[in-house]
Amino acid sequence: MFKGILTSLLLSVGLLLSAQLHAAEQKIGDWTVHYNALPSTFLTPEVARANRIERSRYNGLLNIAVLDPSGRTLQVNMSGEGKSLIGTIRKLEFQTIREGDAVYYLAQYPFRNEENVLFTIDIKSPEQGGELSFRHTFYAD
Repeated sequence: MFKGILTSLLLSVGLLLSAQLHAAEQKIGDWTVHYNALPSTFLTPEVARANRIERSRYNGLLNIAVLDPSGRTLQVNMSGEGKSLIGTIRKLEFQTIREGDAVYYLAQYPFRNEENVLFTIDIKSPEQGGELSFRHTFYAD
């Protein structure tokens, strides 16, 4: 099962259902893509430091895991961007995290309070590919 930062993020999502979090899943071909967006302050200082993530009330974090039909996480290529309502585009730089058999991807996203962002993420493997797209509004705590 997932451990470390992924467990911390999933517990945060499960325990803290609020406007600050966006947790969902989407089907892309045979894959199930689990994703969430949250303020980086939801991470403990130790977890943030260990994964080189800046904890700030104006720094968001995307967490994405791609699962095959059997429920195992997959290693994929991921690229994307976030676009604000006023047209500001920021490229996402994903960090691959491996913990045991689990593989997931993190990207930081600086934001302004109440900023609504459209995330568009291309996910590819040698077998298939697709696009994950979702909106999220970040709030500074």
